[in-house]
Amino acid sequence: MSSASPRTMRVLGLMSGTSADGIDVALVRIAGSPPKIAAKLENFLTLPFPPAVRAAVLRLAEGQPTTTGEISQLNFLLGELFARAALGACRRFRVPPQRIDLIGSHGQTIYHQGHPGPFLSSAAPLPQRRNRQRNAVASATLRGPERVASTLQIGEPAVIAERTGITTVADFRPADMAAGGQGAPLVPFVDYLLYCDERRGRVALNLGGIANVTVIPRAARPDQVFAFDTGPGNMVIDALVRHFSRGKQTFDRDARMSRKGRFLPRLVNELLGEAYLRQPPPKTAGREQYGVAYMQRLLDWGRKHKARPEDLVRTATILTALSVVDAFHRWILPCAKVEQLIVSGGGAHNPLLMAQLGAGLSGIEIVSSADLGIPEDAKEAFAFAILAYETFHGRPANLCSATGAKHPAILGKVIYAQKRS
Repeated sequence: MSSASPRTMRVLGLMSGTSADGIDVALVRIAGSPPKIAAKLENFLTLPFPPAVRAAVLRLAEGQPTTTGEISQLNFLLGELFARAALGACRRFRVPPQRIDLIGSHGQTIYHQGHPGPFLSSAAPLPQRRNRQRNAVASATLRGPERVASTLQIGEPAVIAERTGITTVADFRPADMAAGGQGAPLVPFVDYLLYCDERRGRVALNLGGIANVTVIPRAARPDQVFAFDTGPGNMVIDALVRHFSRGKQTFDRDARMSRKGRFLPRLVNELLGEAYLRQPPPKTAGREQYGVAYMQRLLDWGRKHKARPEDLVRTATILTALSVVDAFHRWILPCAKVEQLIVSGGGAHNPLLMAQLGAGLSGIEIVSSADLGIPEDAKEAFAFAILAYETFHGRPANLCSATGAKHPAILGKVIYAQKRS
């Protein structure tokens, strides 16, 4: 991205992904406006969630029984933790909060349904009223669409703004969904600014809890960029490791566990045949598809076929790679010539996963986002700093070709910090 404007802002991007490991904080210096934005990552850190908070987040995200009170309290508790992460980062970076102009907080997703689906309600039907005319009027007034799309990110931004004294932008997805999009992926706007190249086609792959791609053809216009979730990223691997280690390990460091296992082709072939992988983009995935129920399916298969824990972890790792490769051959390569794959996210540190990608995508150069200036783990927090910057300036930052929205939308909600003497 090239340089641009006399008004430079320092922005903190806060990100907690589907793995709910903790809060990523990126300090980004930004100036200019698209397509000529100057954005430089100044610093980055990750602060882990307390175990009880992480457990609560995962339980809610898996759709386990809860109450409105618990959701409300967790929303405010996460707001406090995001605020502490921002202030802690300022201390670590030796930058006073007064010198931070803006915070962009993605929040913690606990539910996301990008496609309209049946309204889910456990509420009892309204009681019959004697006055039929009055009842008919009320029914006509209250009746809404039978199918709705929805999303919910928590981590109260008003708390963040109040505790830090920094204006905060949050809740980015709903504006895109109101415009007919799926509310995700949103990072492709930043991928386009970062990686569009006049001479070669590129794909940005983020291997977080879910794996997602941004396809940027050579010399692409914004409307030629497309993006989607390819399927599981680290989510299934991490869940299996936590299960088999009884919580002592949260991920397969250096693929140590999967390297001891054997590949289970029958299981992978079964999983690769699922409907989501055959669904054309735009599309999004999450714990609704690849959460606890999915892991339980793998465990049941393993018990039935006497597979070892290491076998299942290795197979889940290769499944992630093959689902990305399948997406390339099914949806990407028929539409765009790709010379380079740029990988970010926690999965970029998994040597088995990266080796499988290299084997399945021969002829495509695979590089790390760190090679291009953004550490693998900082990419999404960096992106939400830029998205917040665009919102603050009243500019749309969704790519309709990525989300399926009918028109560009200004993302997020702005909570202005109260001026302090």
